[in-house]
Amino acid sequence: MKQDSPSWSDRLQAVFDYHQATRHRFDAFAPGPGFLDWATQPDPFRRYAGARLIQLDTVAPADEPRFDDIFTPGHMPPAAPLSMRTISQLFYDSLALSAWKSSGAARWALRVNASSGNLHPTEGYLVCGPVDGLCEQPMVCHYAAQEHGLEVRAEFDSARWNSLCSGFPAHTFFIGLTSIHWREAWKYGQRAYRYCMHDAGHALGALSIAAAGLGWQTRLLDAPGAGELARLLGTQQPHDAEPEEPDMLIACMPASSLDALPELPAAVLQSFEPLAWQGQANQLSPAHVDWGIEAFAEQVRKPHGACAYPPFAAPPQSWSPPPRPVALRRMIRQRRSAVAMDGQTRLSRADFYRMLDRTLAVPGVVPFNTLPWTSQLHLALLVHRVDDLSPGLYLLVRDPAETAGLEQALTQADPWHKPPGCPEQLPLYCLMERDTRAAAREISCQQDIASDGCFSLAMLAAFSGPLERYGPWFYPRLYWEAGMIGQLLYLEAEAAGVRSTGIGCFFDDPMHEVLGLTGWSFQDIYHFTVGGAVEDVRLGTSAAYV
Repeated sequence: MKQDSPSWSDRLQAVFDYHQATRHRFDAFAPGPGFLDWATQPDPFRRYAGARLIQLDTVAPADEPRFDDIFTPGHMPPAAPLSMRTISQLFYDSLALSAWKSSGAARWALRVNASSGNLHPTEGYLVCGPVDGLCEQPMVCHYAAQEHGLEVRAEFDSARWNSLCSGFPAHTFFIGLTSIHWREAWKYGQRAYRYCMHDAGHALGALSIAAAGLGWQTRLLDAPGAGELARLLGTQQPHDAEPEEPDMLIACMPASSLDALPELPAAVLQSFEPLAWQGQANQLSPAHVDWGIEAFAEQVRKPHGACAYPPFAAPPQSWSPPPRPVALRRMIRQRRSAVAMDGQTRLSRADFYRMLDRTLAVPGVVPFNTLPWTSQLHLALLVHRVDDLSPGLYLLVRDPAETAGLEQALTQADPWHKPPGCPEQLPLYCLMERDTRAAAREISCQQDIASDGCFSLAMLAAFSGPLERYGPWFYPRLYWEAGMIGQLLYLEAEAAGVRSTGIGCFFDDPMHEVLGLTGWSFQDIYHFTVGGAVEDVRLGTSAAYV
């Protein structure tokens, strides 16, 4: 969807300039505050004063569906009816609090969706028609995570709703995600935009998985422009609070055989602007530092229009390992980010291969069936403690079409070979056998958590190619895909009896040097580690909702 505009090349250059400026290096970190100003710490909860709050139901975890079922075609649960209870379940399993932690007088919330520094820049919105037990007319609502409720921002007429959902399956509704960049910039400075987009991807992955547990499917609607999303969600309303950037709109619907979804007409989206919007957004901090993120976000705002992505060319499901007797919603609710790894726990080779297989974008399989584009990310793995597998550097090629390009780009690798016991169709290759623990620690900003786990990884994004092909607005989408992989790895680790943690602090170019990468064809955009967690017994834990 490239546009012949004078600003096109300037916007594209702004992406490369931002990415270059926000690299961490051995001799200097990306521009940031250097200390935490606790007096301006942002409120983690956005509320709309004056908006009516609809309290949602909390639903106890159940043994069904099983975690593995939702990833297996033919085993997904039947589509649940659209109701107050199922809408409650969807948000409870995707964007809600999972627990409260405390240390002395300090108390903070954890959520089911992961976030860099537990700062949670992502906000969720519901756009729906009449729902049994929830509302009698169409409405736009903001999800209030602390209360597990919906704040009604606006109600509107059936004619406008019918125009919005025309051509979609019956019982379709929409979820909007936005980012409050200041929540991350307060701690991370200029690099914070990267983390916000990771977190948007975490939330997208969480929504896709939660919807699958209800027998629903999600689809990212990539035609609407950012300005139109702001009008639909009501985030363009003037106020003194911190701005929210509209990121994405997701259609949620019963699982069906619908191959192509209709486009949302721009005129219909724009018609939401004059609604009688209710509520005033709260100010999250008394003072702010401008790190230039809002200006950069403007450079990557997507215009209206569909994009012609290439046909989905992912590999078929590699193999069918035996299902595990673990419940989906228990994995969702118990997900945690490890703060330290024990340096001893080992992972079975079978569990390692299962995790990697789960990250492949397989047609029709959650969560990556939510995305309209083919896989843009590959996993460079630093293996430390996996049974019957030599420590070393490995590569999972998530799009087989990129294999030749990666072989040419990774100049530091030994001759590629399949590791022992690897399923034939799993595109995993050993690049070099050696102890990678010191390299993992050093590259991840000297963090022991990267070397003390079973393995760590770097997510390599095809970079200059898709940006030049689709436009500067594709930059955040690379991070969304990375966040989806991360959210999935979090749950896979829980199912395997270990823990994981996303690592946003890493030295970009030194990781490229380990691989022999030069230029802009591929870029390292997210790190992760999986292993045996060390629990901090000094912290208290209490229920998310009482």
